[in-house]
Amino acid sequence: MEAFAIEGGKPLSGTLRIHGAKNAALPILAATVLAEGQFHIYDVPHLKDIEVMLKILSEIGAKVSHEDHMVTVDTTGVNQTQVPEDLMGQMRSSIFLMGPLLARLGEVTISRPGGCAIGERRIDLHLSGLAALGAQYTDAEGYITFRSPALEGTKIFLTFPSVGATENIMMAAVLAKGTTRIYNAAREPEIIDLQNFLNSMGAKVRGAGTDTIEIDGVPRLRAISYRVIPDRIVTGTHLLALGLSKGHIELSNTIPEHLTALVELVRGSGVEIKTYHDIMEIKNTSRPRAINRIMTSPYPGFPTDLQAQMMVFLSLADGTSLMKETVFEGRFKHVTELERMGASIFVDLGTAFIRGVDRFYGATVEATDLRAGAALVLAGLAAQGTTIVEQTQHIDRGYERIEKQLQQLGASISRITI
Repeated sequence: MEAFAIEGGKPLSGTLRIHGAKNAALPILAATVLAEGQFHIYDVPHLKDIEVMLKILSEIGAKVSHEDHMVTVDTTGVNQTQVPEDLMGQMRSSIFLMGPLLARLGEVTISRPGGCAIGERRIDLHLSGLAALGAQYTDAEGYITFRSPALEGTKIFLTFPSVGATENIMMAAVLAKGTTRIYNAAREPEIIDLQNFLNSMGAKVRGAGTDTIEIDGVPRLRAISYRVIPDRIVTGTHLLALGLSKGHIELSNTIPEHLTALVELVRGSGVEIKTYHDIMEIKNTSRPRAINRIMTSPYPGFPTDLQAQMMVFLSLADGTSLMKETVFEGRFKHVTELERMGASIFVDLGTAFIRGVDRFYGATVEATDLRAGAALVLAGLAAQGTTIVEQTQHIDRGYERIEKQLQQLGASISRITI
């Protein structure tokens, strides 16, 4: 079993290029199924979740390769409508194949998706959205099958602005007859990236980034080349790493506007952040100040995927902070692990009350999910002594060799076998 060994207390300095966004690449890779031909997708990171998606595409008949950071997908031979159960169980994002397979082949069968254990993540909005487009489905014995010879555009209202449901409906609707309107759509940057990808293929999608998306169905799409946007969560993780250390780093290949909620909060705590073009320059010379209240919410609010990392930052800030989680009720599993390192956190009814402490102490801790694991790595960087972070496979789902990235900034971190 692998783990990260971290010697804390090292100042960070240097430059780092941020890799492409996992949460943009996954639906884009699924969307390649919508057309026949060879796609070239650039800046796709080498992550466990990407590996699973490529295996699924291969299993349903595509030819795939992932060299350097370019994925080549030839979808000409896609002819299978069932997503393999073993792969479906490894990654929740495999559900993105529902819309594209249904739209292209008229049928799709999936099992219940897996992924991080961060609370209930229902797929009812995916199901009701595809059903609204005219597909019939059965849900029995752990398998869900959709069938429709021809999808029809319609109006769909989402009771929650689900990113995944918005994207799945978009991908199905691009080949539906007529116009589809998605109301209360999610507004995340990854949805804009998916819209841009689909439109480059010949789709007619508009409104991504707002709460209403309109799709005029087209008869066919074409294979293209495309570059994925930078990963805003990886960017935010490294920004907070510097906020926990004295130092000066420069992050390139970023889109600062995607992190406005985080940047304004961290600036308010005393960390200096400058942005220009695709560069973020971060300097820190002192202990950050506490932040009175933060609440996670859908974009453009504070992202739930940075909640755990932000909690580490607040745990070492001067004063008391309050963090309310409103998206996933099971996303405080890292609290117990942070308390092993000296954090002072009390959780009640989805709200964490965080009293800043002077320092963390090295300990052996366990990553329970992707973002919790990243948070524990940040805690180790700031701790006195040695920290061992176990269950690195969770972290590898969203960060490409995070130890290499942090070594580039001067951190003392290595991957070990235990």
